[in-house]
Amino acid sequence: METEHRVSTLELFFDLVFVFTITQLTVLLADDLSLRGAGQVVLIFTVLFWMYGGYAHLTNQVPPDRTVRRVLLMLAMGAFMVCALAVPTAFGAGGIAFGLGYLLVVLVHSALFTQAHGSGVLWFALPNALCALSVTAAGFFDGLPAWGLWMLALLLQFVTPVVVQRVAASGTAGDAAGAQGAEGAEAPEQTVGDRLGGMNAAHLVERHGLLLIIVFGESVIAIGIGVGTLPLSPGIAGGAFLALAIASAMWWMYFVRDEGRAEEVFAQTPPERRFKLAMVAYYYAFLPMLLGIAVFAAGVKKTIGHLGEHLHTGPAVALAGGVALYLAGDLAFRAALRIGPVRYRAAALLLALATVPVGTGRSGAGQLVALACVLVAALVAEGRRSPAGAARGTAAEPVTGSG
Repeated sequence: METEHRVSTLELFFDLVFVFTITQLTVLLADDLSLRGAGQVVLIFTVLFWMYGGYAHLTNQVPPDRTVRRVLLMLAMGAFMVCALAVPTAFGAGGIAFGLGYLLVVLVHSALFTQAHGSGVLWFALPNALCALSVTAAGFFDGLPAWGLWMLALLLQFVTPVVVQRVAASGTAGDAAGAQGAEGAEAPEQTVGDRLGGMNAAHLVERHGLLLIIVFGESVIAIGIGVGTLPLSPGIAGGAFLALAIASAMWWMYFVRDEGRAEEVFAQTPPERRFKLAMVAYYYAFLPMLLGIAVFAAGVKKTIGHLGEHLHTGPAVALAGGVALYLAGDLAFRAALRIGPVRYRAAALLLALATVPVGTGRSGAGQLVALACVLVAALVAEGRRSPAGAARGTAAEPVTGSG
């Protein structure tokens, strides 16, 4: 049985800095609801979330329980704040500051990772440093060269897990750090795979769940920003309630139906498969979930003051697309962990996209009503199919432990 390892307050403190980047990205998207604006948001967020995933794995295997570790993590937090502040101009004058801040985060994390992986850290530290340098170099260019360098950074990120998994499977060992036993006798040397497989399931699930709940706060903030100084009429209050109901339904889907089951799956997964499963579930699947919340928040911000009007295409697509993107990530998350059923959420995804004409042809309020009805109907249908599983926050399908 695994030892108890819960999320520390320092990790939550860091999450507040990370969520500031979500706020920055939401503002960036709301100001430019176009394909170009969306593309920039996706690239910036994907690069940043890779770093967050590394941070979550770091504190999972190197807990911040010593002064030196805490100080180094606070240094990384300051560097990441620089990244967050540079987000609005990351594809411009702020690109160099963004990249240098990111590089400092990578260097600090890599130094701390040596305490868990020894020299094996080079397999992912070097690609991460190249990724940061690529983003920094993008700050010196405009147009296609800048986009190309950002794409190169993403390519490095997606290739790195494949390399690390192959190294782990080959049994390549790290250095001798931690190989000595308590009495000075030599213990069996651990490989990179052994150390990656040693991640604590409870901490991993809790860490990402807490991030998700904080990001949901962005959708609440967007309601307040959208209302601004408008008089609090019954219509505005009703629109705010509908937006909160949609966010609550998305919260319910993960925290009531999926989170408990996810911890069970990770606890039952053999250590050698945990790294791959964590990458699929909490990086590739979580990316669209988190982006979906940010996109939905941008749509709410642009809609809440125009509830009785026909929406422009951008806000209507943001509302529907944000919900659909979240559901797409959630479906990928469930598929990775073999949690069912999925058909109701797949239907909800399609129906959510179908609400765009409601917003553009009728009103913003009408689209919010339609989205709320779609999500609530999906939750009710799931609950009727498996009431016992829903009550436990689990599903009825068996766990295989495969990624």
